[in-house]
Amino acid sequence: MRQPEAGTPARETPPGPAAPPGLVNIANALTVARLLLVPLFVWLLLAGGTAYRIAAFAIFALASVTDLLDGHLARRRNLITDFGKIADTTADKALTGSALVTLSAQGQLPWWVTVVILARELGVTALRFWVIRRGVIAATRGGKIKMVLQVIAISLYVLPGPLGVAREVTMGLAVVATVVTGADYVGRAVRLHRAVPHHETER
Repeated sequence: MRQPEAGTPARETPPGPAAPPGLVNIANALTVARLLLVPLFVWLLLAGGTAYRIAAFAIFALASVTDLLDGHLARRRNLITDFGKIADTTADKALTGSALVTLSAQGQLPWWVTVVILARELGVTALRFWVIRRGVIAATRGGKIKMVLQVIAISLYVLPGPLGVAREVTMGLAVVATVVTGADYVGRAVRLHRAVPHHETER
C-alpha cells in the first residue's frame, strides 16, 4: 500500500450524508403537546362561564403558539420527519376544527362558516396527497394570512364580552381568505398534476 509522501497532507474523507432526525425531538414534542391540549380546550369551552372562557382562550393561544414554534424549530434545526409532517397537519385541523364545531354547537357561530372552513382545510389536505408524488406546493403569504385571521377570529369568539362586531368582521375576513386561498391551492395543484406526467413519478 502506497504511503503518502512526507509533507503531503493526507486526503480528508468527505463527510457522509447527515443522519436523519430522530422521531423524538423538540419539534415533534410541541406538535404532540398541541394535540393533547385540544380535549382540554374543548372541555373548558363547553364548561361555560367567564373564567372557563378565559382559560379556554389561554389554552387556544398557547396551542397556536406551538404551531408556529414547531415548524420554525423543525426547519431551523433540520428536525423535519414524516411523523412531524402528518402530526402537524392533524394537530392544526384538530385545534381549528374542534373550536369551530364547538362554537357552532353552542349556537355562537353559524354552521355554514364551520362547514366552509373545514371543507377547505380537508380539501387542501386531500389535494396534498393527490400531488405528493409529483412535488410539493409551497406555502404562500395568503395561506399565512388566512391562518392568522382564523386564529384571531376564533380567539374573539372564545373570549367573553361584547365583541360582536369585531367577531363578525374578523370571521368574515377569515372566511374570504379561506375561500380565496383554497381556490388558489386547487389551481396550483391541478397545474402541478398536469405538468409532471405520472410515468416520471415512477422512475
